[in-house]
Amino acid sequence: MNFRFQNLLGAPYRGGNTVISNNTLLISPVGNRVAVTDLLKSHTTTLPSQSSSNISRIAVSPDGTFLLTVDDRNRCHFINLSRRVVLHRISFKHPVSVAKFSPDGSLIAVAAGKLVQIWRSPGFRREYFPFELLRTFADFDGKVTTLDWSPDSNYLLAGSKDLTARILYLKKSKKGALRYRPFLLLGHRDSVVGSFFAVEPKTNRVRRAYTVARDGVLFSWGFVDGRVGDAMDAEGSEPESPGTPERDAEGNLNVENGAVKKRKECDGEIDDEEGYLCRGKWELLRKDFLGQAPEKVTACDYHRGLDTLVIGFSNGVFGLYQMPDFVCLHLLSISREKITTVVFNELGNWLAFGCAKLGQLLVWEWRSESYILKQQGHYFDVNCLAYSPDSQLLATGADDNKVKVWTVSSGFCFVTFSEHTNAVTALHFMASNNCLLSASLDGTVRAWDLLRYRNFRTFTTPSSRQFVSLTADQSGEVICAGTKDYFEIFVWSMRTGRLLDVLSGHEGPVHALMFSPTNNILTSSSWDKTVRLWDVFDGKGAVETFPHTHEVLTVVYRPDGRQLACSTLDGQIHFWDPIEGLLMYTIEGARDIAGGRLMTDRRTSANSSSGKFFTTLCYSADGSYILAGGVSRYICMYDVADQVLLRRFQITLNLSLDGVLDFLNSKNMTEAGPLDLIDDDNSDIEDGVDKQTRVNLGFGLPGSLPNRGRPIIQTKCLRIAPTGRSFVAATTEGVLVYSVDESFIFDPTDLDINVTPEAVEEALGENQPSRALVLSLRLNEDSLIKKCIFAVMPGDIPAVARSIPSRYLKRLIEALADLIENCPHLEFVLRWSQELCKAHGNSIQQMSRNLLPSLKSLQKAITRIHQDLADTCSSNEYMLRYLCSSGAKE
Repeated sequence: MNFRFQNLLGAPYRGGNTVISNNTLLISPVGNRVAVTDLLKSHTTTLPSQSSSNISRIAVSPDGTFLLTVDDRNRCHFINLSRRVVLHRISFKHPVSVAKFSPDGSLIAVAAGKLVQIWRSPGFRREYFPFELLRTFADFDGKVTTLDWSPDSNYLLAGSKDLTARILYLKKSKKGALRYRPFLLLGHRDSVVGSFFAVEPKTNRVRRAYTVARDGVLFSWGFVDGRVGDAMDAEGSEPESPGTPERDAEGNLNVENGAVKKRKECDGEIDDEEGYLCRGKWELLRKDFLGQAPEKVTACDYHRGLDTLVIGFSNGVFGLYQMPDFVCLHLLSISREKITTVVFNELGNWLAFGCAKLGQLLVWEWRSESYILKQQGHYFDVNCLAYSPDSQLLATGADDNKVKVWTVSSGFCFVTFSEHTNAVTALHFMASNNCLLSASLDGTVRAWDLLRYRNFRTFTTPSSRQFVSLTADQSGEVICAGTKDYFEIFVWSMRTGRLLDVLSGHEGPVHALMFSPTNNILTSSSWDKTVRLWDVFDGKGAVETFPHTHEVLTVVYRPDGRQLACSTLDGQIHFWDPIEGLLMYTIEGARDIAGGRLMTDRRTSANSSSGKFFTTLCYSADGSYILAGGVSRYICMYDVADQVLLRRFQITLNLSLDGVLDFLNSKNMTEAGPLDLIDDDNSDIEDGVDKQTRVNLGFGLPGSLPNRGRPIIQTKCLRIAPTGRSFVAATTEGVLVYSVDESFIFDPTDLDINVTPEAVEEALGENQPSRALVLSLRLNEDSLIKKCIFAVMPGDIPAVARSIPSRYLKRLIEALADLIENCPHLEFVLRWSQELCKAHGNSIQQMSRNLLPSLKSLQKAITRIHQDLADTCSSNEYMLRYLCSSGAKE
């Protein structure tokens, strides 16, 4: 199957700035990727491009076409946002704290360390070096923390850690290449974290400026007309900034058409409009204190049209102020941790907040005081996954003790259960699609009602146990859970919640449980090097044992129940016949799953034996291939019949995680250990520009992880959707969703010289829809298949459905499932589905294994449409009743 990355779920916001594009698209960094959330459609997607480390800064062009991302290693990607492709790449020499597009989109201002660089914005042009450095300002004595453009794109207001803000003029004068000194705004006693230009509504000219310091002091500056500063001549000019072209012997140059010419001296008055903000006088109009001492300002933003300022503090409180009179509109608390980022949308009615320590993103409409978006991913690693039977829902359980349920199509979490008091280790969806089971290390198994969003049943044991595996039989009457500490399997009744039986016999933790899809045999795997089959209902205990030479880590059944696969600690996958009790074949996967080298490893990745095994397995819907993952950056796909590796998916390129590189750089090794593990970061933690970091869990304590909590890349759980069209992986980066690539792939099923698109068109022209449909199915081109389906008259559907050979049923059912989701002709497509099932019922039953993924896709599409129609009809029913009752009263 041609799977490609589709989305990233469950990953929290960990830092960096957020932006809102086109008034409704919220763009935020998530690890080394970028998430785009449509606030109107309630839909989130993740861009497929990856940076080499966690993204710390993003900027979007005014028209929403281009996106600029900068990671912790100062590597920049220039992305076409609509096409979701990387156009250009560049690396900066200094850490980037701010990046902003100019209002006209032609320039990009980048604050790199103590420098402010002006770059020409690349576009769709094919150029050898699209990024062109136009200007560099090196007048700062501290790190530049904030930038703001003037409406005409000629000025920049830059704030710095040197307690000053500077007004920078970007363009050359009309009568020469004169520059103007940056105008300094002095008076703050702490780092400037926000600086903004304010304009007059009528003239759109800059007349005011606001600067916000970290200590909560706000300065309002006013511009006074009059030329108090003169143009800088050659003798009085400051030393040239890095990146500025060299001058000739006379100190002047002008570059035109590649030739260097002298700059003519300026005679007469300089144009009043030229550099007026730097030549004029600025005076302090007002000084205000924001009133949250001793809390610090960590984020701020300004909406120029509304003249409104929003300030976020380190205690989770934000204030909304109407300028220039400094009237407090709102002062509310959204969390107990500091606000990392805050931004207005274009209209100014929505505010987006980010709290890195809680991994939370909020969008708040301040006029109506209501939430537009409130999403929070799992802050710690996701341990387990479960697909609903109709493939529309995905449940996740993590080390943060929470169970979340996501809508796969939208990428949104619609319910969170937090009743567990320890890590959630296993999940299982019941066949009814409305009940979810979860097992935890807190010693409980809980049943959740997805209609009323409540915990309606809790299964416990007489003494405390730690559950690590969970399953239920096909009828949903019996619940089984395996323990980590006492090596037992507990069996409960779903109806009564009573403990029915305790299965003993394993001599190690029971890390996997699964009922056979075809009978009531329970299969368990344990670290005692055995796989055991149990007859739970007859009370016979273990009926058969499959011994292995190494510890068994997990076990799964093929969907038809005629084969089971288990992985062992030596990196092998064993395939057993559960009916005959025979070993069918074995896959040697240690070389395929071999991961990278950890920072603390004494051996190279090739010589190390750690991590060369599979901890999670999952069969495809038709059982033809199997997915395997473990403590590695790879997910392996194997063909079961031929025992060959089909494909390896690399789940991340993020060098911020441990185990991504095969070879480490010896220059990073010091006497104190690896350089990346030495905590020498002396940056101010209260600064609004934070890196994406994970919370300190006490990794420096004795007996803790040797790499100081640096996340290790691994895959903890794999699940394939019942439709077979997608699979999910619970990794260190979050829950990765892969789906079948919908792009055109020429894959004919029965091709000869007479099967061509022209032959299909000819058959349609001769009014032979049956022949045309068979030809299009043989050609296996999606657009032609759908065209032939719609060419059939409603009355001819039964006859055409009977003429379709059974070997083409799978492809035709897939086309019908896609049409139900994306086509307005619902009744026509449902009629096709009905007649196809009537005509080929026996063939569908005989080919159930091969047709199961396609049938699941059709069921998912019909169920989804049914739910939408049910909601619409219910709302219309109540509306009609109301109208009838109101009409009767009149």
